[in-house]
Amino acid sequence: MTAAKASAKSAKPATAKSAITKTSLIQFSTKAIDPIKQVTQCLVVASYEGVKLSPSASAINAADAQQLEALLKREGFQGKAGQSLLLLNPQGIAAERLLVLGFGATKDGDVSADNYRRAVQKISDALRATTCNEITIALADVSVAQRDAEWQARQVAESLSLLDYRADKLKSKPAELSLQLKKVFFGATKAQTAGATKGLLLGQAIAKGVNLARELGDLPGNICTPTYLASEAKRLANKQSKLSVNILEEKQMKELGMGSLLSVAAGSDQPAKLIVLEYKGGSKKQAPIALVGKGITFDTGGISLKPGAAMDEMKYDMCGAASVLGTIQTLLELQLPINVVGVIAASENMPNGSATKPGDIVTSMSGQTIEILNTDAEGRLVLCDALTYTERFKPKAVVDIATLTGACVIALGNHATGLFSNNDELAKSLLKAGEESADRAWHMPLWDDYQKQLDSNFADIANIGGREAGAVTAACFLSRFAKKFAWAHLDIAGTAWRSGGAKGATGRPVTMLVQYLLNQV
Repeated sequence: MTAAKASAKSAKPATAKSAITKTSLIQFSTKAIDPIKQVTQCLVVASYEGVKLSPSASAINAADAQQLEALLKREGFQGKAGQSLLLLNPQGIAAERLLVLGFGATKDGDVSADNYRRAVQKISDALRATTCNEITIALADVSVAQRDAEWQARQVAESLSLLDYRADKLKSKPAELSLQLKKVFFGATKAQTAGATKGLLLGQAIAKGVNLARELGDLPGNICTPTYLASEAKRLANKQSKLSVNILEEKQMKELGMGSLLSVAAGSDQPAKLIVLEYKGGSKKQAPIALVGKGITFDTGGISLKPGAAMDEMKYDMCGAASVLGTIQTLLELQLPINVVGVIAASENMPNGSATKPGDIVTSMSGQTIEILNTDAEGRLVLCDALTYTERFKPKAVVDIATLTGACVIALGNHATGLFSNNDELAKSLLKAGEESADRAWHMPLWDDYQKQLDSNFADIANIGGREAGAVTAACFLSRFAKKFAWAHLDIAGTAWRSGGAKGATGRPVTMLVQYLLNQV
């Protein structure tokens, strides 16, 4: 490293206000309600397919001489899942507006969990053109298959709390929002109150973690650098007795032999960071669960330069790291009695005179040598050293999260996260958590047959295995550094953000990870 390079590495990055939302903008609470007498800016009720009304909607219909049912039919409202109809100045009730949501077909009197979620997610869209800042949700009388009031309230709070995040904070004049919800009342019977209250708190906590991951993901690379990620980790730990943070600098990583991770940072003026978070909510004897996040804060591809089109989206290459921080945020909100370690390998991947070149061979912390055939396959190079470092915590299980391969996007699109694992029980637990949280993954193969694609004539392993089965061979690469623990790899390249007109980070898979941890308690 030249003197000029050393000076550049120590340069301070651009700064921004903290991405952490300190308080929720929306207040949620439960209360017993009479749908006829409830004074509210908007009352939300349910209808099923065929315009079969929920008990609350039926009471309103009876109070208005069956006019609600007649109006719904006249407007072509069929009660299908995701349909909504907003009525102004409804007759016979105290509410200023009435929002009827469609929950789809019923089976034995129950609606499906997917249809319930779909309906609830329409609330904000349906009210976006209004000036409502307070609403009352009368949906606890909807019977959902194998779900209770706690689950229902969680869906409401989780969905509406996502409104706390705005993507346009860096605009000189952010757009004025017509929908600025301040209070949400969830109607519940006396028997449902405790469960519903718990569900509201859980939904808010999950959404707060998701929103943190979204905001970090959406920040540009000139603000969200490895140093910035480290500062956000420290902010999370501020005044938190259960969370400690340790930041390893490049000098320390070099002493540990992390030649693979440092090879990625070699071309950048921004110093790499290994960010280690320890959340100690369980007993001292309890082995922690480790979450390892890829934190490439901008990925040019290095010397194997990416095409210019849509390269701006490579600011999202740190969404694995963002999901670790988001999950830790939710753990702090819930104060879960569990031990969790977060390890984030943060770096830029840039081309300059010091950058790693195709054909270079580096030595990983594990001692294995790696022939770097493509510098754009850098995520696995930072993760492998992070996985080796994680061994020292003697974890019960390790889950790494990474926007790792375009091949996974081709295989699964943007619907499912790719899941690879060396432990079937761990894989099943994550798949189950994904189904429960509607943040789904799909189990991909990790067979030894694919390992030979990583053979190298000059080193222990090559960092790419060719065009075929690219997502699988990337996971096979990581598996060679995860032999000492139960390990799963989540490839979120297709699920971490959206492109096009709705461009933005999704916050996935924070919800899945939180549900997985909840299931371990």
